[in-house]
Amino acid sequence: MRTTSLPARSFLGMTLLAGLIACSAGLARSKPVALPDPKLDIPAAATKGEQTAVFAGGCFWGVEAVFDHVRGVKQAISGYSGGNASTAEYESVSTGTTGHAESVKVVYDPSRVSYGQLLKIYFSVAHDPTQLNRQSPDVGTQYRSEIFTTNADQRNVANAYIAQLSAAKAFPDPIVTRVEPLKAFYPAEAYHQHYLSQHPDEPYIVFNDAPKVVHLKQLFPSLYKGS
Repeated sequence: MRTTSLPARSFLGMTLLAGLIACSAGLARSKPVALPDPKLDIPAAATKGEQTAVFAGGCFWGVEAVFDHVRGVKQAISGYSGGNASTAEYESVSTGTTGHAESVKVVYDPSRVSYGQLLKIYFSVAHDPTQLNRQSPDVGTQYRSEIFTTNADQRNVANAYIAQLSAAKAFPDPIVTRVEPLKAFYPAEAYHQHYLSQHPDEPYIVFNDAPKVVHLKQLFPSLYKGS
């Protein structure tokens, strides 16, 4: 499980160890994954105004940081999805018994970036969709790979893209990403928001999350925006 320098905790030694473990565990994903564009997408003309997408893929710090750097994304918020409001807080979610997944709410302009493009980024650089109920050193259902859809169009595009990637054998192992309707999204505590930019030198961030932003810039130069 992820260890951090969260308020009221002093886990520096454990954080360093977790970072070293993560470094070796993440070697298989040390390079970005070049994926095809989705064959099915939601046309910009079919949407009006800002849209919302919700993705879960391991620790929300790294997923949020990736989408924070995507052109057309107006806001990325770390939070919890899949469980009840009463358990939507970090200590409870960390037990892995609440049904929640650490998630990121992405508010975007569909005239600048499509839902399909967000999915491509999610699968290629934001996380490893072949890891079941974990991401590198973080273990538990709260770190699962899941797409929470807000409407039928998103559901259809997400399922079609997973089928497309699976048929193309885009990954050496099967994709385990779940697709479920979004029931609710609960923003995480303030200290989790923009964690990468607030703690760029923390070992966990250096080993696990900062490389994702680098990979985004490498694979998606036209969609990348700096800090």
